[in-house]
Amino acid sequence: MPQPSSEDITQLLLEWRQGKQEALDELMPVVYEELRRQAHRHLQREQQGHSLQTTSLINEVYLRLVDCSKVSWQSRVHFFAITARMMRRILVDYARSRGYRKRGGGLEMITLDQDRMSPIGRDPDLVALDDALGALATEDERKSRVVELRFFGGLSVEETAEVLGVCRDTVVRDWKFAKAWLAQEMKKSAVDNP
Repeated sequence: MPQPSSEDITQLLLEWRQGKQEALDELMPVVYEELRRQAHRHLQREQQGHSLQTTSLINEVYLRLVDCSKVSWQSRVHFFAITARMMRRILVDYARSRGYRKRGGGLEMITLDQDRMSPIGRDPDLVALDDALGALATEDERKSRVVELRFFGGLSVEETAEVLGVCRDTVVRDWKFAKAWLAQEMKKSAVDNP
């Protein structure tokens, strides 16, 4: 079976937005593998013993997608940016519901370096990162979105630029600034809330 093109996916997204529920049924098998990779990447960074499984995370995203048929889907990249945000919210909600301490939670603190985004590395405490991203968003929403798309969504610099409607160099500058800002914010937070 040939790999569907970005245009095929975009067409299904547009049909779904127009109210054709069967378009979502066609879309999910087409994007499932990429969603599985995205979910797996998120969960591999979690601490040992994390009980949420890849399939469960995808199922939760699917349930949330069913409720958002009115989104003005623009492209395949836009779709995966939205699902990355959904996965982030699901994982943060899960971490909060599991009673992790607000700051630190006994997890290893790491930086958001590109080499740490591999499946071998662990995510920083998602609750602390989410709080820091929220603080960054109040300072500069675009920089916060860059982190969300790159770190949580696994999007490339070019894909991130496409979603945000900015040039590649802007994404690179925002990414560099946001990593430094978040590292400082999370370090400060860890000191303030041991």
